Amino acid sequence: MKIHEYQAKGIFKSFQIPTEKFILCQSVDEVVEAFESMNSKEVMLKAQVLTGGRFKKGGIKKVDSLESARQTATEIFSMQIDDYLVEEILVSEAVDIKSENYISFTIDRTTKSIVLIASASGGVDIEEVVASNPDAVYRIPINPFVGIPDYTARECAFKLTSDYSLVKQITPIIQNLYELFVCKDATLAEINPLAVTTDGVVLAIDGKMVFDANAFYRQPDVVDLHTPTEAEIKENIAKEKGFSFVQLDGNIGCLVNGAGLAMATNDLIEMNGAQSANFLDIGGSSTSEKVVQAFDLLLEDDKVGVFLVSIFGGITRCDDVARGLIEALKKVKVVQPIIVRLTGTNEKEARELLKDEAVVLTDTMEDAIKLAVFAIESSKTNL
Repeated sequence: MKIHEYQAKGIFKSFQIPTEKFILCQSVDEVVEAFESMNSKEVMLKAQVLTGGRFKKGGIKKVDSLESARQTATEIFSMQIDDYLVEEILVSEAVDIKSENYISFTIDRTTKSIVLIASASGGVDIEEVVASNPDAVYRIPINPFVGIPDYTARECAFKLTSDYSLVKQITPIIQNLYELFVCKDATLAEINPLAVTTDGVVLAIDGKMVFDANAFYRQPDVVDLHTPTEAEIKENIAKEKGFSFVQLDGNIGCLVNGAGLAMATNDLIEMNGAQSANFLDIGGSSTSEKVVQAFDLLLEDDKVGVFLVSIFGGITRCDDVARGLIEALKKVKVVQPIIVRLTGTNEKEARELLKDEAVVLTDTMEDAIKLAVFAIESSKTNL
């Protein structure tokens, strides 16, 4: 679960991590009022959306007057950044930055430990730094039984600067960020940039946090911060119906039984040069009613150009899936091709049920995926 910058900074402050002054606003008038109350010659207007690269996409701008604050706020509120409409703007005190650093804690799956990542080349181009100059990024594995003692935090701080006055400020920030990471069950706690001002003050100018949903039962305050996206709302509805569903970026809608088969289906689609619109596991004991509900879910995605039904009948009976598919086709008008692969329990009965329906039956997974990809490519050609 991701949270907004202003929420991350609120948590930073509660763990004694210094930030600049900021005020959250939901309207242009509130932005103007915030500008006046800041009593500063310049402030930053920062769109609060759950995506990266806001500066390069025009979602972060500096203003120096009431007129420019009103005009710029109006422009930002009218923006859509990576499918997110801007509904909130953070008005932040503009500070004179001398240098920008990067620090974060995350989970390293390879070493099975928390890892501290730091760089003296922080800021909006940190991804490019990682790609072009990986030696500029330091990774320090953390022993969970030791945590971040002073010497480890100082070692990291000295990699960022040789100025001891700055090291004394950065060291507790690193330790506090680790405490925050552990106490809040985060999977990412990031400060970028960790800025050094021209006055020699270290501040967390921007922050990002991601939390482990499996720990929500012991983090009610974190759950309260959550603003679910449309995709997350859809995934939660699917979960309530007994499905495992994840929205993806492709255009082949998949209805599959079993997580392993669903992953294999998505992988094979990718290997054949296309992309799945979703991961959807309808479960191992699927009734015709569940198939109808699953198809309704898939039909909500207008990017889907073809539907791929891939069922291996073990506990799931192929004829139940066939009946569910027939019911779904009675309820809604489907103009996209439907490719069906049914193998296993009651396969013959299922094929008999579907022989007069507007679906394409295949014998193998390979044939089904090739037909689905062909249908997508053909639709692109006909545009």
